[in-house]
Amino acid sequence: MTATTPATAALKFLEDRWDPAVAASLDEPELLRYRSNLLGSDLRITNFAGGNTSSKVTELDPLTGQPVEVLWVKGSGGDLGSIKRAGFATLYQQKLLGLERKYKGVETEDEMVPMFGLCAFRNNPVAASIDTPLHGFLPFPHVDHLHPDWGIALAASANGKTKMDEFNREFNHFLVWLPWQRPGFELGLMMRRAIQENPSCDGIVLGGHGLFTWGQTQRECYLNTLTVIDQIGQFIALHGIAKGPTRFGGEAIPAREDRRNLAVQIAPYLRGRVSTVNPWIASFTDAPDVLQFVNSAHAKELSYLGTSCPDHFIRTKIRPLFIPWPDSADLLALKEQIDRSLNEYRDQYRDYYHSFATPDSPALRDASPTVVLIQGLGMFSFGKNKTEARIVGEFYSNAIHVMEGATLLAGGKKSAKLPQCGPANDPATFKAFSNYVALPAIEAFRIEYWAMEEAKIRRQPPEKELSRRIALVIGGGSGIGREVALLAASRGAHVVIADRDEPAAARVADELEAVTSKEFVVTTLVDIRNRASIVDAMNATVAVFGGVDIVVNTAALFPSSPDGTVADAQWATTLDVNVTANYLLADEAAKLFAEQALDASIVLTSSANAVVPKRGSEAYDVSKAALSHLIRELAVGLAPRVRVNGISPATVVKGSTMFPRDRVRASLTKYNIPFDDALSDDELRALLAGFYAQRTLTRQPIDPADCAEAILFLASPRSRCTTGHILPVDGGLTEAFSR
Repeated sequence: MTATTPATAALKFLEDRWDPAVAASLDEPELLRYRSNLLGSDLRITNFAGGNTSSKVTELDPLTGQPVEVLWVKGSGGDLGSIKRAGFATLYQQKLLGLERKYKGVETEDEMVPMFGLCAFRNNPVAASIDTPLHGFLPFPHVDHLHPDWGIALAASANGKTKMDEFNREFNHFLVWLPWQRPGFELGLMMRRAIQENPSCDGIVLGGHGLFTWGQTQRECYLNTLTVIDQIGQFIALHGIAKGPTRFGGEAIPAREDRRNLAVQIAPYLRGRVSTVNPWIASFTDAPDVLQFVNSAHAKELSYLGTSCPDHFIRTKIRPLFIPWPDSADLLALKEQIDRSLNEYRDQYRDYYHSFATPDSPALRDASPTVVLIQGLGMFSFGKNKTEARIVGEFYSNAIHVMEGATLLAGGKKSAKLPQCGPANDPATFKAFSNYVALPAIEAFRIEYWAMEEAKIRRQPPEKELSRRIALVIGGGSGIGREVALLAASRGAHVVIADRDEPAAARVADELEAVTSKEFVVTTLVDIRNRASIVDAMNATVAVFGGVDIVVNTAALFPSSPDGTVADAQWATTLDVNVTANYLLADEAAKLFAEQALDASIVLTSSANAVVPKRGSEAYDVSKAALSHLIRELAVGLAPRVRVNGISPATVVKGSTMFPRDRVRASLTKYNIPFDDALSDDELRALLAGFYAQRTLTRQPIDPADCAEAILFLASPRSRCTTGHILPVDGGLTEAFSR
């Protein structure tokens, strides 16, 4: 067999990121990890969690002490860009090849996958992917199977086989074409035969799927992969130059100039309508390539065909939801069109499922789309968290690039049968438009509802209590608000930290990154005395996550002065911050909640002072009493979808901005508590908190974390039947007992 030689042609689009100094210190498995990370670092080479890499490494058998060949291959569900050494499955190569004796044909394909575990080397628990035989049956030490947009464009072209031959001639390659076959044992055998029949080939194009390349060394494999992908990109680019700037039949609808603002306005409505089974987190893009496709004359037809690469439609479903929106129509018309289009989409998806489901198929999943294309606006994508929502959008952007490449390759001689269609396929099931060929619906179903994919889903860790929820925490930069943000993030929520003190909010956001993903946390400036500022904070939340589910306010004001008197202006400001601002916040939140039509929760922070009269804090006490009643009024007015509750803490000194050093010193002096002025702010606060604790039955200082626990209990599904109530967090303050 002719050995592949490393490509030397200059790269036009991609970068050779291989560092010889780094590679020199790595053993073969680490070189495989390094090669994989380099390939996965560029979305033009492969998509997130897409494709796989492998190396055949000689190791000592722990039982016999003899050298054996071990196949290292990316584990099921792993991502090349971030995979570690421990993310690879390892199999005895000879045992894997020996499974051929057990194979009885495509009808027993699923029975082969559990047998991969019997081939595990050193009892490695990492699950081998369905692509494992594709690597095992290729006679090369190092193999890459990737899903580059350019490669899939060629693989998804109606004239793909002809264009591949043309590419081979122009770029001095010898790629081999294989028609569509679902990944698995059969495809591995087909690939081995292709190599045996074409011993000089330097790559395989899988019709409607992707690309295989290889090399005798890690470096050679990496270079060959980069070169083939880059040169296919050059090949398509030359076709693009020849065809001119028009794409997808040209522009049908212009992009709206105010589309970002319109996207924020429509996002809660759209999120609510697609979240009929579970809440989704949204991501929005109006990137130029997305707008060019969404606004084009051929967008509706191409999007309806669906995607081709299996990695795409597992996340994007068989097709996106395309929503026409004439440039003369308003948002009300868009909402009506969303409802009509969603109903039609769900009916079609259920028909798709019932057309191909068998008695042993996994149950019907959520029939709502994960990708929504809106003319003039852009693309919304949805996932169970922000990362997944973004990745879903990236996958459909990949699909757009594939469709663009395939349409650019149009022209030349066409065969009677599409080249993606193999002997075992029904030609009538393959559909094409403008030279782009989508995977047949039956094949899409076999991937989407494959038992192997269902097993992959079940291996995912269970979702946390507040997963899929979006929490807007007002006053999140300090004290109770900070603790709410930290606890909500640890329980899976997406958190927006809103505060007047932007640096403080940023510091809390940095803290949250230790317990959650950076993508799950944002900050925004807010002054809750100002309705416009509240609207801006709401819009900032919607712009990132698509909506809001939980609104918490911990911001408050306690007026103080050196002589203990409260001026008229302080009285007015106290009521403004502690009462009116909460009303404004709830009023704006209610508008957003009404758009979503999803269950939601508001939790406001009252105080034990609301029911305990005393001298010197009249403005604060009266404001909190009013707030307590406002909570009950809001609960009545916003039922049944929105629950409104509050907490009523006794004095919380720790971390509170209402207790600056001067006020703490004044309180210690007032209560005749001795203190050393050299003590730190926190030490002085601890003295005061300890004094207040002695007034309670539990003798425990009220910690911000105690309040956060109560707030998130009220905000969570655990209290789904509780609204209009105020939960004391006062350590057992008898003066505050209900009367």
